[in-house]
Amino acid sequence: MSYRSLVSIVTLALLAVLLVPSAVSAQKAGTPPRTPDGKPDLQGIWTNNTVTPLERPKELGTKEFYTDQELADLTKRARQGGNDVGEGVELGAARQNNLRYDLELYGFDRNKVRFSSKRTSLILGPEGTIPPMLPDARKRNAEIAAKNKGHEFDSYANRPLSERCIFEGQQGIPMLPAANEGNLLQIVQGPGYVALFHEIDHDTRVIPTDGRPHVPQNIRSLQGDSVGHWEGDTLVVDTTNFTSRTAFRGSSENLHLVERFTRAADDTLIYRFTVEDPTTWAKPWTAEVPWTKTKGPVFEYACHEGNTMISTILHGARVADEEAAKKTGK
Repeated sequence: MSYRSLVSIVTLALLAVLLVPSAVSAQKAGTPPRTPDGKPDLQGIWTNNTVTPLERPKELGTKEFYTDQELADLTKRARQGGNDVGEGVELGAARQNNLRYDLELYGFDRNKVRFSSKRTSLILGPEGTIPPMLPDARKRNAEIAAKNKGHEFDSYANRPLSERCIFEGQQGIPMLPAANEGNLLQIVQGPGYVALFHEIDHDTRVIPTDGRPHVPQNIRSLQGDSVGHWEGDTLVVDTTNFTSRTAFRGSSENLHLVERFTRAADDTLIYRFTVEDPTTWAKPWTAEVPWTKTKGPVFEYACHEGNTMISTILHGARVADEEAAKKTGK
C-alpha cells in the first residue's frame, strides 16, 4: 500500500470516529434521515456514473429531455458495443480499447453504463451549453497556450498534474462525472464538518459548516477555499480563492463556485453546481448530476505505484531532441 493511500485511509477513519454519530431514521415518509444534530444525513457511498454529456449535442437544439423510448435506445447502443453512440456522449473508460484486453478486469463494465436522467445535458436550461467565452478570456487562454507551445515536454512542470498522480480531473471541483471509472465518493459528516472522500486518487475534501468566513483573498489554492452552510435540507458549499492555474474550462482566479447537495430519496442525491467568473463568461451557468447510492466498496486508487509515466515521457522527449540535433548538426 502506498504512503498516500495509507494517509487517506487513516484520515477518513479519524473523520468517521470524530464526526459521525449514528444517523437518525426519517420520521416521516418523504423527509431525509437526520443526524443527531438535526442535519439531513447525506452519508454513504455514492456514484455519479453517467454518459450524459456536460453540454447538449448541437443537433438537439433546445431539446432538454429525451423521451423514454429515445433514452432506452441510446442506453442500448451504449451497452452493445462500438464507440459511436451519439454526438457528445463520452463513454470514458468503457470505450473499446485494444490495449485493455478485459475491461471488466478493471471494473469498467460496459453493461453498466447509463444516462443518469432523461436530460440531454448536465447543464440546465434551454441552451444546455457553457456560455460563450468573453473576448478577453479567449485572449488570455490563447496567450497561455502560446507560451507553452513547443515546451510541452521540457520538464515535469510542463506536464499535466495527472501524470504524476497529484490531481485527477474527477477530484477537481466542481465534481464532474465520468463513465464507469473511479466514480465512487463517500460522504462523512458530523457537527461542523462534512468530508468528501473520492475514490479517484483517494482524495479527501473536508468542508467546515460552522459558519466561518472564507480565508483572506491573498490566500489562494488550486481547489480554492470551501465553506458550507445548510439551507433547509440542502448543503450549500461556497468556494472562492482559486488560482489562475485552476483554469476550470478556461476560468481565471476569479472563479466562484456554489455547490448544492440535496438528498432526494434514500438512494438518490442531487448534486447541483453553479459556475461564475465575470472575467471569463458573460453569465453564470448551472449543471445538475444525480448521484446513486451504492454499497461500494471504495477501492484503493494506487495510481503512483509503478507509475513511470513522467520519466518515460521525458526520456522519450530527450531521445527525440538528440535525434533532431544530429539531423541539424547541432
